[in-house]
Amino acid sequence: MSEESTTPDLEDKVRRSIDAFPRGDFDAVMSPYTPNAVWDMSAVGLGVYEGREAIRGYFEEWRGSYEDFEQVLEEFHDLGNGVTLAVIRQRARLRSSSGFVEQRYPRVAIWSDALLERATTYNDIDEARAAAERLAEERE
Repeated sequence: MSEESTTPDLEDKVRRSIDAFPRGDFDAVMSPYTPNAVWDMSAVGLGVYEGREAIRGYFEEWRGSYEDFEQVLEEFHDLGNGVTLAVIRQRARLRSSSGFVEQRYPRVAIWSDALLERATTYNDIDEARAAAERLAEERE
C-alpha cells in the first residue's frame, strides 16, 4: 500500500481522536489504539501508560482537571513504515480558575494495521521529527 493512500486514513483517525478529547468522548478518543498500546510521556516527566485502560484513565483524569478545553491538530506527517508525527496544541482553563494554559507538543506514533501501537510525547518538535525519521528508516 502506498504512503499516499495510508496518510489520509491515519490522519483522519488522529484528527477524530483529538477532536473527541475536549468533548470527553473517550470511546472515540481510544478507538485507534490497540489493546496493548503504550503511551510514553517519560520525556515530559509524566510516565509511561501501558494498555488501553491505563491510557484512557490518564486521559480521563487529565481532561477532568479542566473546565474549558480546546485541542487542535496543527501538523500531521506520515513518514512511512507505520510512523507518524503529529503536532498538537492544547488550550485549557483549570476548574475554578479564570486563566488559560496552553501547550504545544509533538507526538511520534507507531502504527500497525492502521492501529496505534505506541505514542511518544516529546518536548521539542525537532527532536521528535528526528526520532520519527529514525524510526521510519529502522522499520524499512
